[in-house]
Amino acid sequence: MTTQEIVSKLWNLCNVLRDDGITYHQYVTELTYILFLKMAKETDKESKFAEGITLQENKDGQELTPEQKTQNHEKQIVMEYSWDKLISKSGVELYKYYKDLLRLFDTYCTGRVREIYQGAMTNIDEPKNLEKIITTIDGLDWYSAREEGLGNLYEGLLEKNANEKKSGAGQYFTPRVLIDVMTRLMKPQPGERCNDPACGTFGFMIAAHQYVKEHTDDFYDLDSDMAKFEREEAFTGCELVHDTHRLALMNAMLHDIDGQILLADTLSNQGKALHDFDLVLTNPPFGTKKGGERATRDDFTFSTSNKQLNFLQHIYRSLKTNGKARAAVVLPDNVLFADGDGEKIRCDLMDKCDLHTILRLPTGIFYAQGVKTNVLFFTRGKSDKGNTKEVWFYDLRTNMPSFGKTTPLKTEHFADFEKAYEAEDRHAVQDDRWSVFTREQIVEKGNSLDLGLIRDDSVLDYNDLPDPAESAEEAVANLEEAVDLLMSVVKELRALEVQD
Repeated sequence: MTTQEIVSKLWNLCNVLRDDGITYHQYVTELTYILFLKMAKETDKESKFAEGITLQENKDGQELTPEQKTQNHEKQIVMEYSWDKLISKSGVELYKYYKDLLRLFDTYCTGRVREIYQGAMTNIDEPKNLEKIITTIDGLDWYSAREEGLGNLYEGLLEKNANEKKSGAGQYFTPRVLIDVMTRLMKPQPGERCNDPACGTFGFMIAAHQYVKEHTDDFYDLDSDMAKFEREEAFTGCELVHDTHRLALMNAMLHDIDGQILLADTLSNQGKALHDFDLVLTNPPFGTKKGGERATRDDFTFSTSNKQLNFLQHIYRSLKTNGKARAAVVLPDNVLFADGDGEKIRCDLMDKCDLHTILRLPTGIFYAQGVKTNVLFFTRGKSDKGNTKEVWFYDLRTNMPSFGKTTPLKTEHFADFEKAYEAEDRHAVQDDRWSVFTREQIVEKGNSLDLGLIRDDSVLDYNDLPDPAESAEEAVANLEEAVDLLMSVVKELRALEVQD
């Protein structure tokens, strides 16, 4: 059984959860609680649940208090936990044991396990549904899953969720194909500090970690200190949303990454601690800060409510000034042409960094029609002025299909771009999609970077149109979201009327 087949079976379990009133948004978190327990067994990590837990002992012949006895009993449950013990139970007994486990993991576990299960609770009300999920997971072909990598299985599940527009998870997930392309071109090296300041489920850092492993024979080419650094310090992140942060912690643990993953807002003063990185790979959230408020960071030179512009400021400021630190960042089109502070931030970026490449991405890859995005590649200079001499653009948008469920984005779509990007002499590359603008030319265009798109001479083709069903689903989802928003406003107004 392939990883893809296992992912499909796991996803089909959502029908069970939907019968129990679980939404798509809750589904992945609910399933991953259980899936993580199974994966802990398959990766020999069950011992981590009991790490750091000690029982209360009698001192000077004094009998333990009732509270201490209760705590010892609960600690014993955690210390004796195993997947085999979980699946030995059924019905109401299983349900009670599982609910207790979630609570006790949060109360008594230490380190990353405690972080993962902090505030964890199940939304499943029906014991038979819980039992079906656990027995299904236990019955899968885990030998095949281990061969392909359990972490890959987990990421496949996250991607499946992101593909479901109803889940609302697309905003948190970057297609793996794009992550891999960006990582390959950035070439993370042993000893480098890598970071994602809006890490979602930690996909970029997983890819960077995997890249270093593949180029060092699973770290065996490194000495013990460097191998320890790669596991514990090299790959870090920051995530604002609690449930997404939990998924990131699980994902990291399954890939044997112990680097710090903060539950924090990078755009607040908490983000000031994120600096001196060799490499940043990220896809920051789109839109404006809630309520149109400006970032609460007090160290930003340019104040704006635009999240992407604030993240861009943070990213190039967080890089080392050694002339080697670099970043690859997914950003929407508005960053390329925004006036006012947008222009000032672009100029500051081009002064402090060599903004050498911009990839104009095709539409449809982030599961929302009409969202136009780019990848900015830049290297922090040793000085703060005049680092960008010319900017190369690759147009992967014009005369390309609209990607989505029916037309998936594949590695081969990036082949010509990667060839142009890595060419020794970029000027010698013969590709109509590849163009260059000097810094002087960009100044003449008002410092706009909305450049590099070729002329669209394609004829409207039915095959290039978005799938009608997908378009209809998206329209329905948008309407449902609008209705929910209006209903929340109505509820607030009713509440005010009652108060009056």
